[in-house]
Amino acid sequence: MFKKITLALCLICLLFSFSNADFKAGVSYRIVTPDPLLPVSGGIGPSHPTTMKKGELTVRALVLENEETRVAIVSGDFLGFPAVLGNKVRTKIKDIPPENILIGVTHTHSAPDCYGFPNEKGEVLVNFDYLDMVCTKMAEAINEAANSLQRVFVKIGTDKAEGKIAYNYYADRLYDPRCHVMQFVDVNQQAIATLVNYAIHPEVLGADQGILSPDLIGPLYDRIAANGGGIGVFMNSAQGGMVTADCRGSDGKDIQTWEECIRIGALLADEALRIAQNAAVQENPKLSCFSTTITFPIESPIMRQILQVSSLQYQLDDNGNISTQVNMINLGNAQILTIPGEALPNIGYYLKRKMKGEHNFLFGLTNDAFGYMLTKVDFDSFDRYRYITRTSLGEMTGEIFIEEALQFIDRLPLPKKNEK
Repeated sequence: MFKKITLALCLICLLFSFSNADFKAGVSYRIVTPDPLLPVSGGIGPSHPTTMKKGELTVRALVLENEETRVAIVSGDFLGFPAVLGNKVRTKIKDIPPENILIGVTHTHSAPDCYGFPNEKGEVLVNFDYLDMVCTKMAEAINEAANSLQRVFVKIGTDKAEGKIAYNYYADRLYDPRCHVMQFVDVNQQAIATLVNYAIHPEVLGADQGILSPDLIGPLYDRIAANGGGIGVFMNSAQGGMVTADCRGSDGKDIQTWEECIRIGALLADEALRIAQNAAVQENPKLSCFSTTITFPIESPIMRQILQVSSLQYQLDDNGNISTQVNMINLGNAQILTIPGEALPNIGYYLKRKMKGEHNFLFGLTNDAFGYMLTKVDFDSFDRYRYITRTSLGEMTGEIFIEEALQFIDRLPLPKKNEK
């Protein structure tokens, strides 16, 4: 009798340990469309007034857990989300280490300013009440996702996204057509979330039509949900200089309509779901998260003015440099590297080639968004690059990031394949 009881207790303990070791995920979102509507920002300079909205702005949180590691991946429908704001969000989260909370943006050009850009008079008209609300809602989404963790499997896939989705405005084919996808499936084989990682400027509508909108990302999310992909989470990639939505009409002019947002967003969603469907199931993938700090000099007069004048109170060191958090996540046979800005496609290709996963994700505009990131040979080299040069921190920004990111990658353990 004693042996039977002991055996039963051992089995219970074994089952409990397996339960705790299961890979889990939770996902949630909040609508953050301002009411009344606010002006929208498409880049450096004053915001543009709005008279209507198309779709809803959202913040979305995907929380992952395995054994003692818990990570939050967050995406907001904004041009950028500086660490000054991200750190406010992190203080509201109890059950996830702050360095394990990755906050990125879709990079829509039709949302309120989160940077505190000065206008032509030097005035900063950012709406702090709205930004406080966004930080609160983002924290709510993260906490809700963490509280809804459930056992899941993950499907990770990479393939070229086919169709008329993106192109490089500076040189048509100089962009990365690969779409990287993670889909999280519950024990009933129902997808609870689909993460899409793709390089594109969501600027079909642009900032000057008087429309507040998530742009093509809203229809992407709608299509994913409607076709059984659960809650969509979009993380942009190396879309700098100048990978944008291919909304060119037959006459060569851009089709800047909501219907075109729907076309591109739905097409990208269909391609992402196709890639997920063909991906192998990983039942209990190993999860690990690492962080490091990278410091950049600020050489650009425009960027220095923004960082010094903005009411957001960016933190510079005694030498006038700025530092940011960079993350690396190993998940199953995939690696994820964050980029604190808009890296040019050549940087993205190079980093993916040097990373260690079978599937290599780049989360651009994540943890910070310091403008464009060029290599020194591209910096101020062509007339086409004049704007992105002016809105970069400096000539060495890309070089510093590449060197330190690769050193960071080499210090870390390799991603592990599927564990059953």
